[in-house]
Amino acid sequence: MTETLNYRDPESLISDLRHGQMVLLLLDDSGGGVTGIVTIAAELCEASHITFMARQARGLICLGLTRERCDYLHLPLMVEGQGDTAPFTLSIEAAEGIETGISAKDRAHTVRVAVASQTSAADLVQPGHIFPVAAEEGGLLTRADRAEATTDLARLAGLFPAAVFTEVLDETGNMARGDALEQFAVRHELPVGRVSELIDHRLTTEGTIERVRQGMIQTSHGEFELTVYRELHHGSMHLALSRGSLQSDDTTMVRVHVTSALRDLVGTTLEGQATWRFDTSLAEIAASERGVLVLISRPETAEELLASVDRLLGLPATEHAPSQAGYASIGLGAQILNDLGVGKIELLGAPLKYNALAGFGLEVVNFVAPT
Repeated sequence: MTETLNYRDPESLISDLRHGQMVLLLLDDSGGGVTGIVTIAAELCEASHITFMARQARGLICLGLTRERCDYLHLPLMVEGQGDTAPFTLSIEAAEGIETGISAKDRAHTVRVAVASQTSAADLVQPGHIFPVAAEEGGLLTRADRAEATTDLARLAGLFPAAVFTEVLDETGNMARGDALEQFAVRHELPVGRVSELIDHRLTTEGTIERVRQGMIQTSHGEFELTVYRELHHGSMHLALSRGSLQSDDTTMVRVHVTSALRDLVGTTLEGQATWRFDTSLAEIAASERGVLVLISRPETAEELLASVDRLLGLPATEHAPSQAGYASIGLGAQILNDLGVGKIELLGAPLKYNALAGFGLEVVNFVAPT
């Protein structure tokens, strides 16, 4: 057995997956933490892979699928508006060809049925022992998380864009990190790659945004440069208001903002929860040496607006909670910041851990709370 980490660049990792090899993906976050994801392309999944994930990695075994595939298989989200949590659909089981459904053989069969070209929704039943997770359209360039990383890797390998994955736990049942994660990879001779490098690999060959307009405008807080971006998958338009000379080595004040009617237009706040409104964010950036406010166009649905009203009134939560689309739009905002030349960020927002920002050439050096 080798005693060194088998670190692979994106092209090599893609080749490993294409040839039926399980790989370990390292997912870093803005807080400096790193977690590990074992994955295999769904169409190549065998009982032995499920057994390894269950016995050695020990995390929840999931199936990453594109949103399009989830819709085709009639798989609704388990909970709508999950914010920064994984968007699980209802669990599944193959309708035929299994016994209890829990065995490694049965679960591998369910996975292969879910991604087979001839499969229809009638070939699966719910609930089951496989837990699909819907990847955001645009993959890692929209949301840097597990389902996006694994489905992107399978797609880049020329395979069906679906993958089985699980997180690596240590012997105490906690997330494996640091030496424990490295020892796991060495012990099982797994090829290792970084999600941030997969993002960088994709950015060099593709993207999900394009510039469509640019020019100087006057605002209530002075002159800003306006850059308009079109999202290629949806056709949505997003705005960036910037000032100062943007250099990757200099710290830039940044706000990635998703609009909220009550917060931004009415100025409401929840008791004990200060938030950055659009106007206050723009004022803060106007007072900085250099800064960018990215305005993500994600219109609120009627249900989301009503849920926001209920929260303000202290009423019980409605069935459809607010989507909290901000986290799911991090990859989109990161692409825009990367295109503008931003590197180091002083972020107007809560000190959350954002995954794989290094892949976009970004580093959060400080968080600024609203006053």
